[in-house]
Amino acid sequence: MKKNLKQKVVIIFGVLIVFLYGAFFGFDAPNLGGSDPLLKKLTRHIHLGLDLQGGVHLILQVQVKEAVNTETDNTLARIEQDLKAAKVSFSQVLKPDPTKPELIRIEGVNPTQSGAAREVLDSKYSNEYDVAGGGADGAFTVTMKPNIEKALDDRTVQNTIEVIRDRVDTLGVAEPVIQQYGLGDNQILVELPGISDIDRVRTIITSTARLEIHAVEGGPYPDEQAALASVSGSLPPDQELVHGSASMGNGSDADSVYILKRVAIVAGTDFRSADPGTDQNTGQRTVHFTLTNEAGDKFWEYTSANVGHSMAVVLGGRVKEVANIESAIRDSGEIRGSFSQDEVTILSKMLRTGALPASINYLEDRTVGPSLGADSIRNGITAAVVGVLLVMVFMLVYYKGSGINADLALFLNLVILLGFMGFSGATLTLPGIAGVILTIGMGVDSNVLIFERIREEMRAGKAPSAAVDQGFAHAWTTILDTHVTTIVSAAILFLFGSGPVKGFAVTLTFGLAANLFTAVYVSRVIFDTHVNNLKAGEAVSI
Repeated sequence: MKKNLKQKVVIIFGVLIVFLYGAFFGFDAPNLGGSDPLLKKLTRHIHLGLDLQGGVHLILQVQVKEAVNTETDNTLARIEQDLKAAKVSFSQVLKPDPTKPELIRIEGVNPTQSGAAREVLDSKYSNEYDVAGGGADGAFTVTMKPNIEKALDDRTVQNTIEVIRDRVDTLGVAEPVIQQYGLGDNQILVELPGISDIDRVRTIITSTARLEIHAVEGGPYPDEQAALASVSGSLPPDQELVHGSASMGNGSDADSVYILKRVAIVAGTDFRSADPGTDQNTGQRTVHFTLTNEAGDKFWEYTSANVGHSMAVVLGGRVKEVANIESAIRDSGEIRGSFSQDEVTILSKMLRTGALPASINYLEDRTVGPSLGADSIRNGITAAVVGVLLVMVFMLVYYKGSGINADLALFLNLVILLGFMGFSGATLTLPGIAGVILTIGMGVDSNVLIFERIREEMRAGKAPSAAVDQGFAHAWTTILDTHVTTIVSAAILFLFGSGPVKGFAVTLTFGLAANLFTAVYVSRVIFDTHVNNLKAGEAVSI
């Protein structure tokens, strides 16, 4: 009995047309009439990974202790305010050990007020800090809890990854890899395909560009000795020495020292946007900034109460500008200084994307040259082409006419895989090419299972149509099992692997899914068409 296969044939040709379109044009319909060669159209929508087109490979380590230090600095300032609000007298609040940023010490509390001080510390800080002390010496220690510190470390690494990702977007990199690196503590892997200027990448990514505005307590002084002499040789714990230019805005390189309040009025995370510009009167390069609503209210409160006082703009640990507060400022302002064009551009980018929560150390950096990528592409494509041709020849020789069936299914499998990559804009890596080659092998394996089963049924004396039906029916379960188990393995590689390994997992997974369609559905339709055209008593060429 002949089968009506028109609907199935239409479906197969429809799938072929859709994925051919995806392979050569993707979603870029306006270029249908372009004059580019077909090979160029084919490669336009398939992004090449770092190992194929070259690029930058970095392994970074986040200095999470800096984030802990910043957090406890803010806590220190809040403790001072809360104790003053509760009318508790004390001599100083400080961090006594620079190697232990999680530790804060309150000294000089009047013994008669120890209970009030303890109540303030327990009620407001006991969820995140361990509070101890309060004896006759009038001292308390406030120590960040280990679980809170660990959560802060993890959050710092994740925030750093997000900031780096935002900054990489400004570089226009296609399919970058930015993720936590599992081989060490607080490490990040960054891979940027198609980028060759590693110095620019380092500047954009790892610059803390932490812009802060501090109250000025004194300066400028010619050196640190002079600055310390102005405070009788002992710097108060809530103040710090910061170097900067002696003549702000005049391009002078002479160094000077300022005494600033340690805790910033506003910091990098308080900035909502920033744009580079030029002052029309002086020609100085400037950065116009806008603060978040909360930071704007805080800035307004401070500047309203300190008209006539000075404040310093600190960038990267150096004073870039000292300004006199002439009137209250709310949520926007302008930074002027002796910036170069690159400094202004980078600073505005950094403030738009947010400051890194901590600085970064380089553990590894290297550039993969495009020539190495070209060799990988050439060798990979050569291996794939030779493999496909040898497999096709083998199938034709060993399975005779049915080998044409297998070769057609194999060709359609490759078209579907390339079409998928074109539609999705997936990144092709060298392991991804290996995934394509493995898909070819799995496709041939499926055909071998089916063909051998059909041979067995024919040796048992069954008619061609019954042999084909039984061959596909019995081989289907085995084919499904092998494909599902391999797809599960590929899914695990995708979840836990790095960029190139993920590329292998993606191409292998979709290649196997395409193979289920071609080896079972397409190959069956071709066999049924062949059986329909057989004369009475004629055997299948297999």
